[in-house]
Amino acid sequence: MTDLRFGVVGLGQRSQLARHAHHPGEGAEIVAVCDPAEKQRQAALTTYPDATAYGDYRELLDLKLDGVFLTTPDDLHEDPAIDFLRAGVAVFVEKPLAITTAGCDRVLQAAYESGTRLYVGHNMRHMPVVQTMRELIRSGAIGEVKAIWCRHFVGHGGDFYFKDWHADRRRTTSLLLQKGAHDIDVMHWLAGGYTTHATALGGLVLYGGIEDRQDRSGQRFDEFVSNDNWPPLEQKGLAPVMDVEDLSMANFQLDNGVFLSYQQCHFTPDYWRNYTVIGTHGRLENFGDTSGSVVKVWNSGRSGYRADADQVVEVASEDEGHGGADPRLVDEFVGFVRDGGTTLTSPIAARAAVAAGYAATTSLRENGTPIDIPQLDPALVSYFDGGQQR
Repeated sequence: MTDLRFGVVGLGQRSQLARHAHHPGEGAEIVAVCDPAEKQRQAALTTYPDATAYGDYRELLDLKLDGVFLTTPDDLHEDPAIDFLRAGVAVFVEKPLAITTAGCDRVLQAAYESGTRLYVGHNMRHMPVVQTMRELIRSGAIGEVKAIWCRHFVGHGGDFYFKDWHADRRRTTSLLLQKGAHDIDVMHWLAGGYTTHATALGGLVLYGGIEDRQDRSGQRFDEFVSNDNWPPLEQKGLAPVMDVEDLSMANFQLDNGVFLSYQQCHFTPDYWRNYTVIGTHGRLENFGDTSGSVVKVWNSGRSGYRADADQVVEVASEDEGHGGADPRLVDEFVGFVRDGGTTLTSPIAARAAVAAGYAATTSLRENGTPIDIPQLDPALVSYFDGGQQR
């Protein structure tokens, strides 16, 4: 088997997932790495010593790569993705696809017109806890889904999201979009529909009161993140530009009549997601979202609180990369580049997640005004849902 030749653009924390595609002589190899920061390039070359390092992604456009992992900051997804697609290079875009709905539509249109394969890194579709919930739903364990609630407790949010570019709305739109795109996609997937309109409330209610700020543009992620920074109000060295919300609450109505509710808080003591899915014959709920998690199902009548569920399903999980999701995500992309076909992730679903997050952010900043989602061209929906085949 001839090795597929891949590049990695954007060498921050999330770029580490590309190592799952690096198997020289076994089908795939990372041959080019790219980042404007010399420190990042040198760190990447310790992982890929035979690769060539570049400072500008445009230098990779003529290398005849088979594919590229685009793991740049969110505001740098849209234009590079379009350039690689037009150059005939298959693109893995880390979620979110873009930071606006219009930006997503530009990327989808470029992929459609070029015929080049596009893949979006919504790794949670490969997480065992999410797949366990979906299998239970599809088996009829709770009947027809009518509502999903998600509470996202973002422990260490001050370190992870309020010390670098994530805190700047020009680069993310909001954390309701940036962080929430994962959860919105999962809820869409479990519910079997996409958001048609959204409302939201929220604010920068805690970290905005901290005056100690520091420019960390020359630092790597692991140089400023610590699990020891607690309680949140004692944080130091937050980002100079910090205008995204640390508390968000959003409601969504889907095209199939299902309702969603999403809450995100960045100053909780714990870090995990809790989904509650309510159907016509019961409900299910996950407890934990990594190794050791369980999903509980209640589907017999009772009065009052009762901790014992009718069914408890242990979640099989692995330690590496979001419960084993990252290796499976990358394997799917590599196979997609080589053979095409349909995939568990979906560019249309990725657009839907961004559109819902973007609408919710607009609503939040307009005091809860309901915002409708613009419809996507049916030709694009048909193309991508059909495995990107003419």
